Amino acid sequence: MSIDTTGNDAARKEAKVRVEHLYKVFGAQPDDTLRRLQAGETKDRIYADTGSVAAVADVSFDVHQGEIFVVMGLSGSGKSTLIRCINRLIEPTRGRILIDDEDIVGLDAEALRRLRRDKLSMVFQHFALFPHKSVGENVEYGLKIRGMPARERRDKALKALEQVGLAAHADVPPDNLSGGMQQRVGLARGLAVDPELMLMDEPFSALDPLIRRDMQDELLVLQQRLRMTIIFITHDLHEALRLGDRIAIMKDGRFVQLGTPEAIVARPADDYVAAFTRDVDRARVFRARALRRDAEALGPEASVEKARERLAQLERTALYVIDAHDRPQGVVRRASLESAAAPTLEALLERDFPTAHEDQELVELYDVCATGLPVALVDGEGRLTGVVEPLEVFRLLGGNGGESDGGEAMGDTASRPSEHAGSLEMRRRNHG
Repeated sequence: MSIDTTGNDAARKEAKVRVEHLYKVFGAQPDDTLRRLQAGETKDRIYADTGSVAAVADVSFDVHQGEIFVVMGLSGSGKSTLIRCINRLIEPTRGRILIDDEDIVGLDAEALRRLRRDKLSMVFQHFALFPHKSVGENVEYGLKIRGMPARERRDKALKALEQVGLAAHADVPPDNLSGGMQQRVGLARGLAVDPELMLMDEPFSALDPLIRRDMQDELLVLQQRLRMTIIFITHDLHEALRLGDRIAIMKDGRFVQLGTPEAIVARPADDYVAAFTRDVDRARVFRARALRRDAEALGPEASVEKARERLAQLERTALYVIDAHDRPQGVVRRASLESAAAPTLEALLERDFPTAHEDQELVELYDVCATGLPVALVDGEGRLTGVVEPLEVFRLLGGNGGESDGGEAMGDTASRPSEHAGSLEMRRRNHG
């Protein structure tokens, strides 16, 4: 199967992390293992003959600036080995790992210490807090290693704890806190050093389900505010779908599919991925932008006859009318145009129409789709960016819409598009 792991040229230029043909072999015969892997032999066969295991096998991908890139796989898939190779807690056997276009595989010990100190932060599944230090002192630890003065690092630690809602607990021992609160301390410790890249290895998997969801919410809010670049490891597909801008599904040391959450659910690459996605609630994975169509809106001075012509050409049941600032003023139905003899289009407009934002989950569109009218997608300033047809929502959620043209958000390798991207693409045919 062919996977474009890097996206287009523009995306490559914005890559914060680039991994190229990475291998990690555990065992006494790495060169022989690599040769046999490249010849197509299975991991099980190689292990039986040599005792060597290829935990990561020819993995390549880019992580874009400000992206949450999730690697999802079952135990033994190689995902934790992969993330430890990225900060060289585990030494790769072969391949390149570039951070800001610098190949870190070749860094000496001192350069590697600077990289970990200045650019990287890692949050583990197990909190790894120092029990003999206070919560604040735990958060200060990375800053102390940097040589930051005590007063300054205390201020930064308190700010990081405030971001995760724990500033009031700065002077208590971590054992006084619940598991979820301790994980927040671990997250604050990572945030305190202002990392350019956050590596997170199953950080929430030991938490109770409700606390885990709270931590996911916390992370999404922080990432939206701070625009961190995050590589997140999980074995839970629902967590991957909830957090990831893009997701890589890993099996036997390789990526079997890489894409947006929508693409993976709509078009699983093989039976292995399909087994994961079979019971996924599509209404909470797909967002309105996945079904966005050009609005083909009419201008405020369009005639009744022009509206009839456009609806016939487009084979649609309704069209929006917008003002000079691209804000929808109402919607006109084909049935109204065909049965009425109104002199102006304005007289036929329905002013009560359904609206949504492009990043809303489809589950939030159920009620507005019940009107039968196309849902007007609007940006933060109320401008029309496109429409969603109710039948397409129900078709996709029924499992029959995966192969439809879902636009960029449905593409296998594209990052999620911006909410407006500077292009309305409405192609107004008559604005006067």
